[in-house]
Parts: sequence; structure tokens; C-alpha cells
Amino acid sequence: MSSPETPIDVALIGGGIMSATLGTMLKQLEPDWSIQIFEKLGDAAEESSNPWNNAGTGHSALCELNYTPQRPDGTIDIAGAVKVNEQFQVSRQFWSHLVETGQLPEPTSFINPTPHMSFVWGDDNVAFLRKRFDALKDHPLFEGLEYSEDARVIRSWAPVLIPGRAKSQPIAATRIAAGTDVNFGALTSSLIGNLEEGGAEITYNARVTNIKRRKDGLWRISYRREVGDTPFVQLARFVFVGAGGNALNLLQKSGIPEIRGYGGFPVSGEFLRTDNPEIVARHQAKVYGMAAVGAPPMSVPHLDTRVIDGNTSLMFGPYAGFSPKFLKSGSWFDLFKSVRPHNLVPMVAAGLGNLSLVKYLVGQLVAKKSTKFDELRQFFPRGEQKDWYRITAGQRVQVIKKDAVKRGVLQFGTEVVASADGTIAGLLGASPGASTAAPIMLGLIEKCFPNRIEAWRPRLTEMVPSFGTKLSDDPQLADAIMTRTAESLRIPR
Repeated sequence: MSSPETPIDVALIGGGIMSATLGTMLKQLEPDWSIQIFEKLGDAAEESSNPWNNAGTGHSALCELNYTPQRPDGTIDIAGAVKVNEQFQVSRQFWSHLVETGQLPEPTSFINPTPHMSFVWGDDNVAFLRKRFDALKDHPLFEGLEYSEDARVIRSWAPVLIPGRAKSQPIAATRIAAGTDVNFGALTSSLIGNLEEGGAEITYNARVTNIKRRKDGLWRISYRREVGDTPFVQLARFVFVGAGGNALNLLQKSGIPEIRGYGGFPVSGEFLRTDNPEIVARHQAKVYGMAAVGAPPMSVPHLDTRVIDGNTSLMFGPYAGFSPKFLKSGSWFDLFKSVRPHNLVPMVAAGLGNLSLVKYLVGQLVAKKSTKFDELRQFFPRGEQKDWYRITAGQRVQVIKKDAVKRGVLQFGTEVVASADGTIAGLLGASPGASTAAPIMLGLIEKCFPNRIEAWRPRLTEMVPSFGTKLSDDPQLADAIMTRTAESLRIPR
């Protein structure tokens, strides 16, 4: 066990996919560095990385319509879709490298081929999806994307979508076989297990209560063991706060000026789940639809195949909820404790600027069970309520930050906040988070260790061959890398 008086090189707060990814990368780059992970719960990946706390979609914009907004002139903006796909390709490369070098187990333990589909109804939505398909189909990162308005074809892709639907209803779908379902819990556990074997120390049931910089530049991490509530202290040269929604509070306690003006808005979620083998056998895809008016991007409805620990289930959702907690295992006072004089104006401004979101959340909270199930029937017309049960998903905290124009904006996605000297950094935000852990952590490494990047570049390129380049700029390189990672991970090209 590390000594409190002896500083460790790297402290990772939170035992989720982000800490596991960063720890794995740093161990590859500097094998002799000492690493310690502090996890509040009794095991890794029990919060946002838990497979039942997220949709498990390998987010690559193959089916998520919110990444391709329609411009005022009616054309489709694909920049966001290309960016997210690029990011997921980086994660695939990193996982592929770890599989090839024996640092990750059999790929089917954490990633499985699952076609990704977009499905819409109504004339306007059909027109949108057709234009989206035309904008993406020739891009090298979206090779293999199919489109159809034929109910027979769509039924062959996803049988449950069609029976019971009015024949006169305009429908359309896109499909790509290269989609994936990812068990981020299993992936995280494997990464952390590998770190332990390499000498990293994992401290479970450790609730970090404070982070303060000493005069000598070292960070003093105060934490309590959940059993006995015993206080402990550990010194560290570099700290990463990957504590999910609780990252905001811990970064605020660190006192770094870079966190000033940031706030958080918690959103909880629920899914409907079925394990009925007869129903599960009829649907093998992740099918995403259009978000409701005023709904946040993370609330786009989808009917998903999930493969967890070798068992297959279906999930539909999410249904938004509200809790002031920043973690499922957090405190009812998390939201209130996060309010500071420097973020009060941005938080109020963001609230006033997102009244449609507030209205949407209230509507979700007061909706009857039958009303919520009607949303599932829009995807699965002959679905029966008795076959489905409710599960509570993970808690998400959306970023609120200062804005020169609106004084405060609600931002969807993730953001790295780091001190000027790069000795502490944390991750705020939510989706597509886990799917893009590898590129996010590579960006953090570049930001926090700028003086080491050139020396590390050969090793980084070995882990991620496209490091420093864009696959969308080089179709031949994209084809070669995507083919290689597909073979390593045993998923479709």
C-alpha cells in the first residue's frame, strides 16, 4: 500500500471507463509511474460505466440523428457525425491494440456486432432521413449505410417495427451492419484488472472529500473509507478527476481558477427492459428515432439490443427524470452544494434559456405509465406492457458554462477542464462519453503533458495508428485501419 508521505505519480479519482482508459494509457507510456485509483463504491464501473446505467451504443453517429442537424436552408450538416465517428474509431484502435497485445480478453466479453438503424415516420421526417442518407452514404467512415422506405425491407432489418403499423404511414429507415453494442462495465473491469496486475493500486470504498494543492506543488487528496469512516491522506503529482457527476464538486474544491463559472444540471433516466426470449429473438439492432420537441439529445428514443455477460435483452428509452443527485449513489444536496457565486449567473441564464427542456422534463415526470408505454409502441406497435419492466439508468450531469452572448449555456457532450500547469484535470458532461473515452484521454494527455508528447509519440502511434491525423482526410488509411480493428475485435467492417 502506498505511503501518505510518499507522493504517487498519478491519482485517478473514480473507477469508471475514463480513469481506466487514462490509467492504461499512462501505464503504457510510463511503466514505472505509480498509479492509484480511488473508487467510492465497492467495485469498478458501478456508476455511469455500469452496463445497465447506459445504452451501450458504440456511439459513432451511424444512427443518432441529433449529430446531423438540418440547416435553415434544408441541407444536412454532417460535421458532428464525422467528428463522433472519428472519435469512436480511435477507441476501436485502442481496444484493438490491447486485444492484440493480450491486455484485453476475448473481444466478445465487451463488444458485440449489433446493426445500427435510424427509423422515422411522417413526411417531414422521411424527407430529413433521405437527405441525411444522401449526405453520408459516400463518406468513407459511413461506408455500407443502407436506406429504405419499403416496409418489407425494413421488416427484414427489424421485424418488430412493422406489424401493427398503418400501411398508409410514411416510414423510412437507414441501417449499417458495422454497428456495435459495448459493455463498458466489462471493458472497465478488464482494464482495471490489467492495471492491478501491472502494479497499480485500487482503493475501493474510498470517498474523496477534498483535493488541495500544497505549496510544493503536490496535491493533497483527503478521503474516507466507507467502512469505519476513517480519514486518510495521499499526496500525488498528477490528479485526474473522473468521478462522473461528482467531478464538478471535486474540481471546485481543488480551487483551480479554470473551474470558475462552470455548473451542472442533473438529469436521471429510466428504461423499459425485457428479457423475454421470444421477443428478444425478434429484434437484433439498435434503432434510434427522432427526439421529442424540447428534449435534450441524450433523450433520443431508441429500441436497443443489449448483450451483457452473454445474455441478450432489449431496452427502450430513455425516459427523463430529475434528481438533485450528481450520482446514483450521491447526495440529495449535490446540486445545491455545487452552486457558487461565480456560477450562479450562468446557471440561472442557462435555465431561462432552456425553458423547453424544463417543460419536457416536467411532462416526463407527470406522465402515466400507459403514456410512456405508448412511446415504445411507436417503435414496437404490438408490444405488450406485461413483457416489460422499468429500470433506473445512470445519473448524468450536463455542463453549464459561461457564454459571452447568453451569459450561461447548457452544453451537451463532454469537456475536459485542466489547471494551467496540467497537474490536475477532470471530465465534465455526459454522452457520448464512454464511447469516446480513448480520444478524450488522448486529448487530456496532450493538454496536461505537452513537454512529453514528442517522446511519447511513437508509443502513442503504436496504440492508436491514426494519432495526430484524421481518417476522414485519408480514405485509404481509414479503410485499412477500420478493416484491421474489425478483424481484431471480431466485428463487421
